[in-house]
Amino acid sequence: MNRKVTRREFIVAAAGATAITTARCGVPSASRRPNILFILADDLGYGDLSCYGRPDYRTPVLDELASQGVRFLSAYAAAPVCTPTRCAVVTGRYPQRVEVGLYEPLTGRDMDKGLAPEHPTVASLLKASGYETALIGKWHLGWKPEFGPNRHGFEEFFGILSGAEDYFTHKSPEGPDLWENLAPVERVGYLTNLLSDRAVQFVTRSRTRPFYLSLHYTAPHAPWEGPEDAAIGHTGHGDGPMIEGGSLKIFASMMKCMDDGVGRVLQALRRAGSERHTLVIFTSDNGGERYSHNWPFSFHKGDLWEGGIRVPAIVRWPGVVPDRQTTEQAAISMDWMATILAVAGAKPDPAYPLDGEDLMPGCTGKRGVYDRSLFWRTRHQEAARVGRWKYLKESGKEHLFDLAVDPGEVVDLKAKSGDVFKRLQGRFRAWNNEMLPNLPPDED
Repeated sequence: MNRKVTRREFIVAAAGATAITTARCGVPSASRRPNILFILADDLGYGDLSCYGRPDYRTPVLDELASQGVRFLSAYAAAPVCTPTRCAVVTGRYPQRVEVGLYEPLTGRDMDKGLAPEHPTVASLLKASGYETALIGKWHLGWKPEFGPNRHGFEEFFGILSGAEDYFTHKSPEGPDLWENLAPVERVGYLTNLLSDRAVQFVTRSRTRPFYLSLHYTAPHAPWEGPEDAAIGHTGHGDGPMIEGGSLKIFASMMKCMDDGVGRVLQALRRAGSERHTLVIFTSDNGGERYSHNWPFSFHKGDLWEGGIRVPAIVRWPGVVPDRQTTEQAAISMDWMATILAVAGAKPDPAYPLDGEDLMPGCTGKRGVYDRSLFWRTRHQEAARVGRWKYLKESGKEHLFDLAVDPGEVVDLKAKSGDVFKRLQGRFRAWNNEMLPNLPPDED
C-alpha cells in the first residue's frame, strides 16, 4: 500500500540528497561545511614516511591516511626553512611578497619582527566565515602578542612561538616557550604527546560550528630526542647546539611518536562521528635534515635543490577525494590556504590576492595534471620550476634540469637547452621583480 509522503519527510529527504550531491562535487553545502584538519610536520623529508620510501621504520598511520586519499609526488614547500613556509601556509602568498623579515627563520634577535596583525590569514578568513579556529603546535611567525596566533584569527593557541625547543623541558634557546594563548604555561610531558593530546581534546568537543585545526608538530625537528630520552635534556644553549647528537634510532622513535599521535587524533575524529565530514591535509614545512631520507633528491633542508623543498603531502576527504590515488600535480605551500578557503566556502581578501591555487579539482579527479610555474628565493639561491624544467642559481652559477627524467638534478642542460634556460631565467626575473627586495647575503 502506497503511503503519502509528508512535507517534513520530503524536506528531510531533499536535504539529504542535496548534501550527497554537493559532497560528490567537492563543494560543501551551506549547512554542512567540512571540518578541516591541517597537519604540518617540521623538517620531515620527502622519503621519511614509509609510503614515500623510508626503508628502516614504518609509519602505519600516515601510510593508511595516504591509502584513503591522494598522495602528492610533486609537492613543494614554499621555502627550504621554517618561517617563510609557515608564512606561505597562513597567508596563501609568497613570503617574499608579504614581509621582508619573514624570508628567513626568525631567531632570538628578531623579537621585533613578525607577521603584521592586519594581514589576513587562513584562520582569520575562516573565523569570519563562521569556523571555530585553533592552532596547536609551532608558530614561528613572531614572539610579540601582536604577531602571535591569537591576533591572526586563531581563537585558541597551545604550543610554541620559537623555531624549536627541548621536547621535555619545553625551553628554546630564547628560554621557556610553551603557551596557552597569551600566557606562558608549564606542562609535564613529551611535547609531541602534549600536542596530540590537546588535538584529541579539541576535535572531540561538542560544537555548533565547523572547525579549522592547524596541528603543527615540532617533530622530527632537532633536538633529536625520542619519548624515552628524557635524560638527554638539550636546551640549545649552555650544552651545545640543538642540532648535535641524535641517531637513526632516535629519529625513528620521534617519527613513531608523531605517527601514533596522528593516529589518536584521527581515531578521535572517528569516535566523534566527524571523520566523513573532515578534510585532512598532511605535509611538511621543508625538506629533511641529518637523519632524513630525501632520496632520490639532492641535498636537504636549507637548499633549493629538490631535497630541500620537495615534501610529502596527503589529502583525505572520505566520499569526496577518491582513495588509493597518487598525483604528479605540482603543488606548493600557498595552495593549501586556497584549497581550504574553497572547500569552506570562504573568500580571500581582494586586497591580498592569493598566490596559491585550489587543488581540490585535481584531488577529486575533476581536473587532470597541469603545468605550474613556481618560484623560490633565499639569500643565497634562486629557483624556478616551470612544467618539467627547473632553473637553479647557486653561488652565481646557474643550472637547468629536466625533473621528469633527472629528479636528482645531476645533468645540467643549460648549454644543450639554451632556449629553455633563457625562458626560465626570464620567468624567474619577472617574478623576482614583483617581490620585495631580498636580504643581503652577508647579513647576520
